[in-house]
Amino acid sequence: MKKVIIDTNVLVSTLISDSYPATIISEYVFGKRVEVCISEIIYKEYEAVLNRDKFKRFPNFVKNVEIVLTEIYSQSILFEPSQKIDLIADDPDNRFLELAIMSKADFLITGNTNDFTFDTVGQTKIITPKEFCESIN
Repeated sequence: MKKVIIDTNVLVSTLISDSYPATIISEYVFGKRVEVCISEIIYKEYEAVLNRDKFKRFPNFVKNVEIVLTEIYSQSILFEPSQKIDLIADDPDNRFLELAIMSKADFLITGNTNDFTFDTVGQTKIITPKEFCESIN
């Protein structure tokens, strides 16, 4: 089973539109076709970002946040990275790189191609949700 790290922007996209990110969460995460890697700091980022007031305007967003976060937490593998990385100017994104190195995940899935400008970190391939869906099938 492939190990994946899901960037926060993928979760936001999952909850506001029916697109590749939604497919990843519904078919691969909820369908238990991948193992999700998280750390406490990343889970706290998920909670903080997904509970921002600006998202409350989307129908069922608040209710679905709880479902998605509960499901992700319950079936994730928890890691506590020890190596600090400083490759991305937006510092919180470096936490995802640290997790990738520690977990040896197969994929880091992100829609943030502005900050994640390289193809891999360690053995983890950095790909968009569309690339993931097209490559995993």
